[in-house]
Amino acid sequence: MLRLPDNMALAARTEAWTRQERTNYHQTSAMLTAWKKTEELAYLNEVSSVPLQQALRHLQTAFTHFFGRRARYPRFKSRKKTRRSAEYTSSAFRFRDGKLTLAKMTEPLAVVWSRPLPVGAKPSTVTVSQDSAGRWFVSLLCDDPGVKPLPENGNAVGIDVGLEHLLTLSTGEKITNPRHERRDRAALAKQQRRLAKKEKGSANRARTRLKVAKIHARIADRRRDTLHKITTRLVRENQTIVIEDLTVRNMVKNRKLARAISDAAWSELRSMLEYKAVWYGREVIAVDRWFPSSRLCSACGGTLQEKMPLNVRTWTCDCGVTHDRDVNAAHNLLAAGLAVTVCGAGARPQRSTPDGQSATKQKPSRREP
Repeated sequence: MLRLPDNMALAARTEAWTRQERTNYHQTSAMLTAWKKTEELAYLNEVSSVPLQQALRHLQTAFTHFFGRRARYPRFKSRKKTRRSAEYTSSAFRFRDGKLTLAKMTEPLAVVWSRPLPVGAKPSTVTVSQDSAGRWFVSLLCDDPGVKPLPENGNAVGIDVGLEHLLTLSTGEKITNPRHERRDRAALAKQQRRLAKKEKGSANRARTRLKVAKIHARIADRRRDTLHKITTRLVRENQTIVIEDLTVRNMVKNRKLARAISDAAWSELRSMLEYKAVWYGREVIAVDRWFPSSRLCSACGGTLQEKMPLNVRTWTCDCGVTHDRDVNAAHNLLAAGLAVTVCGAGARPQRSTPDGQSATKQKPSRREP
């Protein structure tokens, strides 16, 4: 139901744009009021107006990002591909004694809470959504008074991501890649073969599609749980965390490694580290992706190997030190990240600085006597 007014508002704004006219949120809100008074769209009055208005606000945000050249032009929502969700602000729901009642509902929702709300927290927004596996979720947005910066401990760690080992720390610890997708690969392939044989639009195809989606959801849930445990531990134990600024969207273009890279979820790992670091007063530093962390000797710092294929896991420097490829990379990332903090380049160093060098490749300038 929310998809229709959103698409109609987008169509109206697109048509106005062709006439070189701009339409804002207030004008689309007035259109929504007029649409509700028509016989064809009178059923929109059966739901609360708040989710409908929120959909228009999100559309306004999308246009703001587009005009600011931060996103593409907004697209129409699809019945099959768009995630189903409705957002309620504080005026459209009531939360009392652990029971949630939405606007225009007489009975509270039958919700199985994953955990109680923090003491003293009051939800400001409620989002009801359904995923592709048919599961319904209720998310409450609130400020958690218990989330406070942790005491500073001075620890710093460099992290090198990989496929054989999900993470390799500069401490020498290696965290095994659980490969969640591989565990369900056979069951997933079986259901996908069945789905390919079903007639499009049939009830059998819909049921099989749901089975495929449930397997994907189970894989994603396990992956997310593992990443949450790892990132929470890293943020709690270390004051500074140094990672590599990888472009995963380009790396998955490698057809041989795309499945393994997607299953490792490096982008989600970084996202979790960054927002948890903000919560707990930690610092995450992303080193420039062109920094040769694997080919540089962490012992002497002066030897740079010309080539380092992926099958080379250990190598010996000219200075006589034998390196584990991943541990050596983690050591170099840590050193480069700490150098970035000294240079003042920030958490995401730019590709180029005013002098034309990457922040991680700068060297102290020699002072003339």
